[in-house]
Amino acid sequence: MGKSFTTRRQSLPLGSKTHLVGILNLTPDSFSDGGDYVDLAAAEAQFLRMVEEGASIIDIGGESTRPGHTPVPAEQEIERVVPFIEAIRTKCDALISIDTSKASVAAAALDAGADIVNDVWGAQRDTEMAGVIGRCGAACILMHNRPAEEAGQGDVIEAITSFLKTSIEAVKAAGVGGDAIALDPGLGFGKSYEENWEIMRRLPELQSMGYPLLVGASRKSMIAKLLQLKDPKARLSGTLGTTALAIQAGVDFIRVHDVRENRECADVLDHCLRHE
Repeated sequence: MGKSFTTRRQSLPLGSKTHLVGILNLTPDSFSDGGDYVDLAAAEAQFLRMVEEGASIIDIGGESTRPGHTPVPAEQEIERVVPFIEAIRTKCDALISIDTSKASVAAAALDAGADIVNDVWGAQRDTEMAGVIGRCGAACILMHNRPAEEAGQGDVIEAITSFLKTSIEAVKAAGVGGDAIALDPGLGFGKSYEENWEIMRRLPELQSMGYPLLVGASRKSMIAKLLQLKDPKARLSGTLGTTALAIQAGVDFIRVHDVRENRECADVLDHCLRHE
């Protein structure tokens, strides 16, 4: 039996199929889709659409993490995400990840029916986060992050590896199993333009950590700068290029806005590279 990414709701097999993580921001200010899904009916329709189009996980966020975003208090973040999770759980059993770095938000979302914590600070910003993940029996996606002023200092892969080793130790000490951990190098978070593309070229080096990787390049500024595209929603072709490259590097999870197009891209690459 092969490896799997294990959540309390279901396990996802690794190695035979690329898993897409659909992005659903319940925020007014996210860089690409801010304001599109603040209405719960619109958010519900988009959630179900992404599941139908082939997303294995839907990643729900209640606070923008774009550069220059305005932080919101935990209470407001909870108000944005918990009613939606409770409502969608009555209609769909798909895996849900909560995109947050606040332990209180993670706990509320997990209680409401989420399965995975996606923390852009790798369970290191809020010291209670690892404990929440462990106590709730949740899976986690641990992302590398650092202050913007540290971008371009030293070898980026070494920095990512060192940071994520600390994150892994923290969640394992809290009782999280190794098969419930995925890693994200954090494209666009505390990285220079050149470092973002260096990460893409060096993804195989991160595979040596022994955990499934998630890559989230969808519509990001690294694509905008390369292709000179101001409109985030015009960056699909560039996103598909990063999806194909990541799959060729053995990445198991791709976090995207446009599920159908990325699913078709992944199906072609999986057929060529992972077909049995």
